[in-house]
Amino acid sequence: MSIFRFPIIVWLGIAILITCLGIRQSFGIFMMPISDHFQTGREFFSFAIALQNLLFGVFQPFVGMAADRFGAKRIIIMGAIAYGVGLYLTSIAVEPSMLYLSLGVLVGLGLSATSYVIVLGAVAKVVPAEHAAKAFGLTTAAGSFGMFAMIPGAQTMLTEFGWQGALQGFAILCSTMIAFALFMRSPKPSDNTAQTEEAQQTLKQALKEAFSHKGYWLIHAGFFVCGFHVMFIATHLPSYLADKNLSAQTAAMALAYVGIFNIFGSYFWGVMGDKFSKRHVMSALYLMRTVVIGAFVTLPVTEHTAAIFGGAIGFCWLGTVPLTSGLVRQIFGAKYLSTLYGLVFFTHQVGSFLGAWAGGRIYDYYGSYDPIWWSTVVLAFAAALIHLPINDKPIERTLSPTTA
Repeated sequence: MSIFRFPIIVWLGIAILITCLGIRQSFGIFMMPISDHFQTGREFFSFAIALQNLLFGVFQPFVGMAADRFGAKRIIIMGAIAYGVGLYLTSIAVEPSMLYLSLGVLVGLGLSATSYVIVLGAVAKVVPAEHAAKAFGLTTAAGSFGMFAMIPGAQTMLTEFGWQGALQGFAILCSTMIAFALFMRSPKPSDNTAQTEEAQQTLKQALKEAFSHKGYWLIHAGFFVCGFHVMFIATHLPSYLADKNLSAQTAAMALAYVGIFNIFGSYFWGVMGDKFSKRHVMSALYLMRTVVIGAFVTLPVTEHTAAIFGGAIGFCWLGTVPLTSGLVRQIFGAKYLSTLYGLVFFTHQVGSFLGAWAGGRIYDYYGSYDPIWWSTVVLAFAAALIHLPINDKPIERTLSPTTA
């Protein structure tokens, strides 16, 4: 299936993810100005972002269940409102503890209801299984385009209007997600066989089926590593480069390279997931991360190596999303994808919490990021091995016609 023949809901989802994730991935450049404003160490802002990511994950299974029951449109509208309010309250905060509620709780809720789990769950119901990973890859790439497009703009707003003005601009931008969601319609499954087979399955049965599947827990473990990687890098790379006497513009451009190369990488890994075994492709992706991160922390840090690292890590940045969601859909079907992938994404966000928080904690304790960088190398190699034993064959169900 050509990408130009994908249903309109795919393109609406892309527009929503560009906004949602473009804003989210820019938070790293706010660490130093916000920390300086409130006269706190880096651990304070790191913990606020870590709390945001943990709650992003905690809310995810619940909003996933709600989306499976009530549809994605209502959930996205609710999330966009929470996202915008959280950003605005952050911009007018007078006490640093306020950021735990605004940037942590409200933005975490907003992210959970406007990002991958909800959008990919809707996409899975309208795209045939054999093209799912490619569709997921295209949708995932949208978030990367938002990162590439918004980070330089965020840096400009930060320079011109201060961090408060930049966050207020982002709060206004959240209203566009509401506009896109209003055009979404309840999707009709395109795979009639899967629809018939899954229609009899209840949510309780789907959860029991997944929890008894060893591969499902291995998928959880791998996605934990992904979360640890991406939030440590997104949150702390600007500060790490500043410690190496590189400019804020260099840091912003490195993150922008992460975004632009992930546009190609997410789609590439999604296509590879449709052509080859998703678990083997996932192992190859994590081996690439092992080499890229190991090289970056070994070589001298310059403007050139920062840019190269941004591009290289960007290419394998969120390629895990179409592969992980594709594996869950391949094994368990599309009906409860938002719920099952939501639970996996919760584990991802536990990793994100630890990556964002531990980076600041270790830096404040040791005065260096080196220990946390090397831990990411070890975790990347472990994740490459974790995916190899996953049984990725679709579940064969024998449900009776009278099952409720």
